[in-house]
Parts: sequence; structure tokens; C-alpha cells
Amino acid sequence: MAGMFRKLAVLAGAAEAARRYAQKNPDKASRYLDQAAEFVDKQTKGKYHGQIAGVADKAKGAAGIKRNPGPGEPPTARY
Repeated sequence: MAGMFRKLAVLAGAAEAARRYAQKNPDKASRYLDQAAEFVDKQTKGKYHGQIAGVADKAKGAAGIKRNPGPGEPPTARY
């Protein structure tokens, strides 16, 4: 049980470090998230495209990065 808490603490620290990096380098972080989402989408042959895009947008929002607008959507509609 203590090992699990230790692993969660390490994971939380890594998530916080990633969030700080994203806030300092939003363009790079956004590009990396987009690349990761594109890779997963390609591996799943587009079957989960909507879910993958949604998760990428939520990750960007959690990191304080503006998300890419969808087709026909104003550029500042959401974060």
C-alpha cells in the first residue's frame, strides 16, 4: 500500500512538472499533444478520433494551453 502512494506521489510530481513546462512553452506543449493525439488516432485507424481529440483538448485546458479550434469554430471559442 505504501508503495502505491509513493508511485502516486511521483506521478503527481511528474504531472506538475509537465504542467509548468506547458505553461512556459505553450507552443511546444501544444505541438507535442497534437503529435501524440495524431499518433494514437493513426494507430486506432481513426476509430476513436472524437474521443482522442476531446482528451487532447482537455489535457490542453488542464495545462492552461489554448486548444486548436475545430472547422468553422472561432479561434477563441474555448480553451
